[in-house]
Amino acid sequence: MGKQPRGGTGSTYVEGALVLGLAAMVSKLIGTLQKIPLQNIAGDGVFGIYNAVYPFYILFVFLATAGFPVAISKFVAERMAVGDEAGARRILRLSVVMLAIAGLCGFLLLYGGAEHVAGWMGNMQTVEAIRSCSYALLVVPVMSAVRGYFQGKANMVPTAVSQVAEQFVRVATMLVLLWLLTSRGASEGMVAAGATFGSAAGGIAGLLVMLYYYRKERRGRGALVSDLVVQDTKGPPSLSIRSQSSSQMAWQLVRYAVLVCLGAIAVPMLSIVDTFTVPNILASMSRTELEAMTEFGIYNRGLPLVQLVGMIVSSISVTIIPAITQAQHTGSFSQVREQIAVMLRWFWLIACAGTLGLVLLAEPINIALYQDAAGTATMMWVSCMTLGSTMNIVTGAMLQGLGKVNAPAYHLFVAIAVKIALNLWLVPSLGMNGAAIAGVAAYSCAAILNMVVLYRTLQLRLSWKEFVIHPGLLMAVMAAAVGIILFGLPWLFNVLGIPSGRTSALLVTLIGVMIGVTTLMFSAMKFGVIRAEELRSIPKFAKYIPKLQQIGWLKK
Repeated sequence: MGKQPRGGTGSTYVEGALVLGLAAMVSKLIGTLQKIPLQNIAGDGVFGIYNAVYPFYILFVFLATAGFPVAISKFVAERMAVGDEAGARRILRLSVVMLAIAGLCGFLLLYGGAEHVAGWMGNMQTVEAIRSCSYALLVVPVMSAVRGYFQGKANMVPTAVSQVAEQFVRVATMLVLLWLLTSRGASEGMVAAGATFGSAAGGIAGLLVMLYYYRKERRGRGALVSDLVVQDTKGPPSLSIRSQSSSQMAWQLVRYAVLVCLGAIAVPMLSIVDTFTVPNILASMSRTELEAMTEFGIYNRGLPLVQLVGMIVSSISVTIIPAITQAQHTGSFSQVREQIAVMLRWFWLIACAGTLGLVLLAEPINIALYQDAAGTATMMWVSCMTLGSTMNIVTGAMLQGLGKVNAPAYHLFVAIAVKIALNLWLVPSLGMNGAAIAGVAAYSCAAILNMVVLYRTLQLRLSWKEFVIHPGLLMAVMAAAVGIILFGLPWLFNVLGIPSGRTSALLVTLIGVMIGVTTLMFSAMKFGVIRAEELRSIPKFAKYIPKLQQIGWLKK
C-alpha cells in the first residue's frame, strides 16, 4: 500500500483552504489594482472594451478546461484515499494531453472567429482584444490540469503560488503594454488588446510555477517532469486504475468535468449575457458604440469587488470537493455533513458581511479607485450580487463533492434565463441599475435552488437562530461601526482642513474595512456565533483560544 495522502485529515483541508484563500485575496487585489490604471489612464471607453472581452475569454477558458481541475482533484483524491499514487499520476498525464488539445482548439476558434464574436457584441473595436487574449488558451488549460492534481493531493501551496505569479505577471505585462500603447497614441481597441494580452503572459508564468513544483515532487521519487508523458509502471496493481483503458478514463473525466463546468461558469456566463445584451440595448437607445462602452465601463466598476469575494470563496471551495470525496471513501460521511453545516454558516456570514460592507462603502471605494463617484448607485446594486454569488459558488461545490453535479448545471441555465429576461425588461427603463438588479436576482435564484437540493440530500438542520437572528445582529453591529467611520471621518477631515478627494476616500475605505472586519470577528466570538471547537480546526489558532476565553471574547 502506498503512502497515505497528506490530505487525510480535516485540518489539512482547512489549512489548504486558508492558503488558497490568502493567495486568492493577494492575486485578486493585484487584479483589482490593475483596473485602476487601466481606467484612469485609458478611460472608460477602453475599460468598457476590456470588460466586454475579458468575461468572454474566461468563458472560453472554462469551456476549454471543461471543469477538469475539479474533476482531476476528485479522481486524484479517490486514488490517494486508497494509496494509489501511480493511478493519480496516470490521471494527470491523460488530463494534460486532453486539455492541451482542448486549449489549442479553443485558441483556433477564438482567434479565427474574433470578427464574428465582435459582430455579435455589436462593437468591432473588440476584435483585436479578443485575438490578443486567445493566446492564453494555449497554456492555461495545461496549467489547470496540474493544479487539479495537486489539489486532489491536498497540497494547495503550488496552486496558491501559481495564482499569485500568474496574476502578478499578467498585471505587469498589462501595465507595460498600456504605457507603451497610450504613449504612442494607439487606438482604443489596440490599447484594450494590450491589456488583454497580459492573460497569456500570466498563464505562462503560472504554468512554469506548476511545472517547477511537479518536478520538485518527482525528484523526491527519482523522476523528472518528463514523467508527464511517460507511462508509469509503479503502484500496487490491486489498487490502481491500470485495468481501465485510457478511453474509459477519458470518458469518466469528461463526463464529470463537463457537468462541473456547466455549474461553474455562472460568473462568466452571466457576464457574457451582459456583454451581448447591455451594449445592444444601449445602442437601440441611440447611444454610439463609444457611449455604450463608456456606460458599460462605469457599470463594470463594481464587478471587481464582487469578484474579489467570489475569487476568495471559489479558491477555498476547491478544497471542499476532495475533502468530501475522501470522507465518503473512509466512511466518515456523517461527520462531513456536520462540517458542511458549519461551512454553510461561516460562508453565509462572510457573504452577508461582504455584501453589507461593499454597499456601505460604495461611494468612497468608487472615488478611491476610479477618481469620481459616477455610477455609485449602480455600484451599490452590483455589490448586492456578492451574497448570491458567494452562496452559489459554495453550495455548487458542495453538491459536486456529493456527486450531484447535474443540479448546479441545471440551476445555471435557470439563472441565465432570469438574467436575460430581466436585462431586456429593466435596462431600457433603469439603465445600468437594471442590469445590476437582474444580476442580483439571477445569482440569488441559482443559490436558492442549490440550497434546496443540498438541504434535501443531506437532511440538514438549519435554524433561524443561526442563519437569520445571529447574522442579523452581527450585521447591525457591523453597520453601526462602519457607519461611524463613513460619516465621522469626513467630518474629522473637514475640521482638520484635509481636502476631500481620492486620498481621503481611500482612508475612509481602508479604515472602514478594518473596523468592519474587526467588529464582525469579535462580535461573532462574543455572541457565540463562532465557537471554540470550530476555531480549533484552524491550524496554529488553538493556542489563542484559552486567552480569548479568559478575556471574555470567546465563549467556553
